[in-house]
Amino acid sequence: MPIYELRDDRIHSIPRTHFASEGIKERDDLQRLLRDQPDLIDEGLMVLAEEFGDWTDSSRRIDLLCLDSIANLVVVELKRTADGGHMELQALRYAAMVSTMTFDQAVMAHSAYLKQRGREGDARDAVLEHLGWEEPEEDRFAVDIRVVLVSEDFSREITTAVMWLNERDLDIRCVRLSPYLSEGRVLLDIQQVIPLPEAADYQVRIKEKEQRKRSSSWQPKTMPEIWKEFENRCPPDEVALARDLYAWFDEQFDEVFPTANAFAPMLNDKSRNRFFLKVMFTGAVEIWFVHLAKNRPFEDEALREEVRRRFNAIEGVEIDADRIGGKPTFPLSALASSESLAQFKEVALWMRDMAQKAE
Repeated sequence: MPIYELRDDRIHSIPRTHFASEGIKERDDLQRLLRDQPDLIDEGLMVLAEEFGDWTDSSRRIDLLCLDSIANLVVVELKRTADGGHMELQALRYAAMVSTMTFDQAVMAHSAYLKQRGREGDARDAVLEHLGWEEPEEDRFAVDIRVVLVSEDFSREITTAVMWLNERDLDIRCVRLSPYLSEGRVLLDIQQVIPLPEAADYQVRIKEKEQRKRSSSWQPKTMPEIWKEFENRCPPDEVALARDLYAWFDEQFDEVFPTANAFAPMLNDKSRNRFFLKVMFTGAVEIWFVHLAKNRPFEDEALREEVRRRFNAIEGVEIDADRIGGKPTFPLSALASSESLAQFKEVALWMRDMAQKAE
């Protein structure tokens, strides 16, 4: 069906065309343009990665891997064909593949994407800013995986399958890109066809309500829960290393505090609690420069640089200079050797002693 242009003398029809007929390519044109304007296909999307395929034994790649405003991963699959091919099956595979992605893995994917595009900026800060979070909250990250199918049109097989899957609590949307040719220019009519926008608005409100319920019930984990997560996510040698560090922190600091995804050594000062770092059940150690910068004596940038220098002296640890105001991480496995572990403990004690002297 054409679209129409209202002119003074008559209503002029603009004929429908096809991407293939106009030489418009799937990846080099549609994907390239939509990655910079993802709001055209769904509101509130941030592109984490393009052509993402960071998994073992598979050459398949997600056209655009995105993150919505409530921390759900969104798989965007693009086709320039008039029937969509078998894109719903591809997208479901991809959704399953990324369903176990953690916050840190998402940050790594976005960091690679920024480098690939020659863009500056800190990937971790960009993701946190998009979500409106001050620090990662693993329990709220990627609770759901959404799918957006984008094509010139969709076959009845696809639309039937998508409606059936949506009835079973999946979140799959079909966005039709209808090209029209007008005096040598290609115009696009972009419409979400499944679910219909009216129904989609209702479904979004229901899902956001469910997300708020989950968020309101969020609580820091207990240590037994933390250890269970370590055992589920990390190899046995890293679990043993984490337990050794916990016992050592317990001896050397006032308290070891469990968070949503880690444990953190802490000093109990008169006016505030002092945090330095945390050991995460994702297999990473996070240095809390952002917290250090708010407390004596580490509000001095030169001292935070000294912290960075001391950690970087450990083999396998590399913290960039621009991260001394953030929350950089390094692999827990970097502390596997007795020499590296001893260096790490020495730095932790130095930070503790500096904080105690400042008070």
